[in-house]
Parts: sequence; structure tokens; C-alpha cells
Amino acid sequence: MSRNYKFHNPNGIYFISFAVVDWIDVFTRNTYSELVVKNLNYCIENKGMKIYAWVIMTNHLHLIFESTSQNPEDLLRDFKSYTAKELMSAIKNNEQESRKEWILKTFKNAALKNSDNSSNQFWQHHNKPIELWSNHIKEQKLEYIHNNPVKAGFVEKTWHWKYSSAIDYTGSKGLVNICHI
Repeated sequence: MSRNYKFHNPNGIYFISFAVVDWIDVFTRNTYSELVVKNLNYCIENKGMKIYAWVIMTNHLHLIFESTSQNPEDLLRDFKSYTAKELMSAIKNNEQESRKEWILKTFKNAALKNSDNSSNQFWQHHNKPIELWSNHIKEQKLEYIHNNPVKAGFVEKTWHWKYSSAIDYTGSKGLVNICHI
């Protein structure tokens, strides 16, 4: 991993992105997005995660976050690991998942290419953390996150995307308990 993509400051606020292996559109199903939301809120309430902005797209997530109680790299690793296990179980047990065999086979094949995994790999490994060291950069990344669904053509207004913190920045309450930048 490039030195430019590491958590250098344990007290920093970071912009991160992480994607499903092979960019599979897992989050087209609300049930899977709801698991991510539940786990984000768990990390806020129990693991010292502060989230300033977030969005779940069809195959990736973006967050602006900081860790108040542990190394941000460890917090993110734990979140991704636990969430991956829950998501794989949800896919496996979803009788209405028409893509189940293909998705699970893709996760299995991704794990075979990686010595760190023994059976399945849900997330791509890189997170590309970028420390947000100025208010200008924070605002830039906040706008980028909230505009993702608009640029993808899913909604016309940022706050119309259910799985995003954009609604929180309009004075309403979203799904994740965020802090404002």
C-alpha cells in the first residue's frame, strides 16, 4: 500500500472510500444497506466513531469520520470485517436474492486470490484514507459525498438519497447519528 494512503494521524478526520469486490451492486437491495446503517450507528454508540458525512452507493461507501477511542485503521478494519460477515450471511440467507450464487462465487474467488482471507472476501482491501486538514478540504469532500447519487442520476437533490447524510445538513434527521462539520 502506498504511504500516501495510510492513517498517519490517529486523531485526524478522514475521508475514506471502500468498495465491494468486483464493484458488485450489492446495495441495490435496501436490506443490505440497512445492515451498514445499523453497523455505522453501532460504531458511533460503542466504538468511538464520529461520522460527519456518509453515503452508500450501489457498490461502495464514502465516509468522513474520526475515531475518538482507538486507531482509525483498527476501527475501520473492525467495521469492515463485522459488516462483511453480516452482509454475506444476509445474502446467503435471502431467499429472494436472485443473484445469490453469482455473488457468493465472486466473494469466494476473491478470497482465493488473497492470502489474508480463508473463505470469502466482501470488501476490496484499499480504503484510500485522506486526512482532511482544512475546512476547505472538509467542505469539498462533504459536497463530493453528497453529490454522488446526483451525479449517478439516482436523484435530483442530494437530500433525496435515503442512504446519505445529506438530509442531516438540511436540518432534518437522517439514518445515521452524525456530527456536523
